[in-house]
Formats: sequence, structure tokens, C-alpha cells
Amino acid sequence: MRIVVTNCNTTQEMTEEIVRGARAAAGPGTTVTGLTPAWGPESAEGWLDSYLSAAAVIDLLRTYEGPPYDAVVMAGFGEHGREGVRELVDVPVVDITEAAAHLACLLGRRYGVVTTLERSCGQIEDSLELAGVGRNCAAVVGTGLSVLDLGDAARTEAAFLAAAERVCAAGAEVLVLGCAGMTGLQRTVGDKLGLPVVDGVAAAVKLAESLVQLGLTTSRAGSYAKPVPKKRTWGRPLPPPR
Repeated sequence: MRIVVTNCNTTQEMTEEIVRGARAAAGPGTTVTGLTPAWGPESAEGWLDSYLSAAAVIDLLRTYEGPPYDAVVMAGFGEHGREGVRELVDVPVVDITEAAAHLACLLGRRYGVVTTLERSCGQIEDSLELAGVGRNCAAVVGTGLSVLDLGDAARTEAAFLAAAERVCAAGAEVLVLGCAGMTGLQRTVGDKLGLPVVDGVAAAVKLAESLVQLGLTTSRAGSYAKPVPKKRTWGRPLPPPR
């Protein structure tokens, strides 16, 4: 089985970190390939970045020329685009946001999300509502760290634990890592918090494997029917070289 994991930004180092987490979660016989958009934001933080990222990821999969794949994991927490990708490709598409939330709902009555900047919280809340798992979310809390700040492991852990206290005070019984760049953090904070901590990348990989093994893929009856055939112009043509 081959799973492609799409980063939502153009930072290759983050793609590599996400792929490491995905491969650690994958079962025997599953190959994980990471894809990085050729254009778009270097980190996705806010509505503008998210919509730009969605178009870049869709374009990335539209123009993909590598080995055939059996499922797509979209590694942008709260980012847009999953519905469009489900129309585009003929394999299961699992978004880390809803994957993490669905698993969290199996572990406790209410879960909470710890993410990066506060400006991303509303966007994540909307994504959870659209996925049908918003009612079980106790809170979405930011750490105050940008996506590109997450490389400092000690600082990230301290900020996560501080934000987690606010999430727990809101009634969360399970915690969710609210950014693909936090992959791996669940191993270091889970014991300290005494709560289950769900990593969206790992959750999405395991759900994608399950869908493939069960022979299930996106329904074409209605909402995710194939796109209507028509002329589509992808981006502005590049000027001729001087």
C-alpha cells in the first residue's frame, strides 16, 4: 500500500518531519511518500494562507506524476481543500484534522485542541464543525508559537503544556495536537498530562490504511461527485524568459 502525505506549506523540512511521523505510524507493507507544494505559503497561519495552500495542494495532486498511490493524507490542521481533493482523486482522502477528532471522540466524551497561533483557532473550529465533530470539542487553544517556531522542542513542549492546562480547564478529557509540525510531541507530553494525546498525522495514516484494506473510498453519489467537465485555467501563465 502506498500513501501520499501532502504538506500544506512549502517548507521541505516540515514535510520531512511529517513523513517521519507518518512512517512511524504506518503498518508493515505501507509506503509513505511526502509531497511538498511548489508554491504557496511557507507556513499556513490564517485564512489567506489556508486558501492559498488549498489551491497549491490540489494543483500538486493534479500534476502528480509519481508511482500510483492508494490513499491521500492531508497534513494541514484546519486547512481548507479536503473536499476539493475528494472530488479530484479516486482514492480515500483523510484529513488530519477530522481524523484526530474522530479518534479523540472514541477516547473521551470531550476533546480539546492545542494549536499554534491564536489566529488559527476559529479556522480550526470551523473545520471541526464541517467535519461533524465540533460539538465534542471543549476548546481550541493556541500556544502563541508560529508554525516555524515548532523546531525548538523544549520551547514547544513548555508552550503546549501551558495551553493544555486551559484546554483541560474547559473540560477536555482527550487532547489533540493541532498542527502537523507537532507530530511526535504526544510521546513526551502524554505521561505528563495523564491524558490521551492524539497526533493527527498518525491517526490519519491508520484510518487511511483501514479504508484501503476495507476496500472503501469516497462516495460519488452527490457531494463528492467528480468535477463537472469544463475548461479550467490553473494559475496565471508565466512570462516568457528574457
